[in-house]
Amino acid sequence: MSDSTIQYVIKSVMVIEPTPPKVALDEEQDSDCAEQSQKGRKKRLLWLGGACLLTAGAIIAIPRLTSQSPPPQETSDVNVLPVETVTVQPKSGYQVSRSYTGKMVARRNSKLGLECGGELTEVLVEEGDRVAAGEPIARLDTRNLSVQKQQLQAQHSRALAQLEQLKNGSRQEKIAAARARVRNLQEELELKQKQRSRREFLYQEGAISQEQRDEAVSGEQALQARLDQAESQLQELLNGTRQEEIAAQKATVEELQAKLEEIEIKLSQSVLTAPFDGIVSQRFLDEGTVVKTGQPVIELIGNTAPEARVGVPPSVAQQFQEGASAKLTIDGDSYQGTVTSIPPEISEQTQTRTLVFRLPPDALLETTPGQTVQLNYRTTIDKQGYWLPISALTKGIRGLWTVYVVVPDGEKSKVQQEAVEMIHQQENRALVRGTLEPNAEIVANGTHRLVPGQRVSVKNE
Repeated sequence: MSDSTIQYVIKSVMVIEPTPPKVALDEEQDSDCAEQSQKGRKKRLLWLGGACLLTAGAIIAIPRLTSQSPPPQETSDVNVLPVETVTVQPKSGYQVSRSYTGKMVARRNSKLGLECGGELTEVLVEEGDRVAAGEPIARLDTRNLSVQKQQLQAQHSRALAQLEQLKNGSRQEKIAAARARVRNLQEELELKQKQRSRREFLYQEGAISQEQRDEAVSGEQALQARLDQAESQLQELLNGTRQEEIAAQKATVEELQAKLEEIEIKLSQSVLTAPFDGIVSQRFLDEGTVVKTGQPVIELIGNTAPEARVGVPPSVAQQFQEGASAKLTIDGDSYQGTVTSIPPEISEQTQTRTLVFRLPPDALLETTPGQTVQLNYRTTIDKQGYWLPISALTKGIRGLWTVYVVVPDGEKSKVQQEAVEMIHQQENRALVRGTLEPNAEIVANGTHRLVPGQRVSVKNE
């Protein structure tokens, strides 16, 4: 810069300085003010000179700095952000996993008691013992029943012999004896008739009294009655036994037989036997206890394969049928179970239905009744939506979420916001629904850098 230029700048600056207003002063004040004004002007001139020199240096320096800087870039290229996108396709539903807890249960489990009361004299098993069907487990005192049985057996034998006698009829010896008795009575009656006839003649002659005549008549009549009875008995023997008597005796025999059978039943009920092959899981009573009818003595579980029973909601139970298979977990081990039955009853407490599963043979050796079992079930929920990564979602308002959709913008692309509703979440992805279109490109991550209308470039490839 030349000296003339610097002088021009200084002159220009000096012209800009405002002139202070004039004020009327006395001579003394005027001289002092003039002196101070002269000093002030000198200071301002020196300051302006320095400022001009600095300004000149700045003017000289600016062209040098400008010549060293790179040319400016276009604003549109600077604001374009690279993004990764996912192309969405509509889905008709999604699968969810459900877990339901149940228990391994013995197919047979009974608390066994006696059908009649009495004193418990023997308990023949201990907990953990294996028993076979029909094997005795416990006994009651049966001495009183044994005495009653002997008495009934004697009565029954006697009644049966009488029945056989009635069926066979009278023996010939008895008939002959009856005939002989009839003949004897007939002879005695003839003698009595002769004696009565003589007594009647003597009475008519006045030789005997009327009392003596009446004694003869009475003796004849009595003997006649005995003869009639003997002849009747003989005729009965000759005719044989009547069917009514045989029937009555049969009834007596059957009654005694029924009483004997009742005693036999009571004796059998006094012995507790195993109804099936099993294992004694619990013993409730010891010898000497007076038990009541039906009071449990032991608990027996079947030693056959246990089954899994799992309670599920009725809506889930409707999706199963007999023969269907499902994954079961027992103590960390997984097995494939088969549905054997689905009882129709709904539990009043849990409002669930029971699925009964049969386990494969390899599981039966490793499981025992009482173990916890889990049913792992996957079901499909029919809901339309799009799967997106969680990183593509931004929290919106009123429980909604927003995503950034890449749309064309001339020769380039930009993003616009779309509101979506989250239907289901699985780990790092979510199923959403909204106004998205199939094959739409959604920004997969880095949404915090974006604003609606932001220009972007897709870098998926």
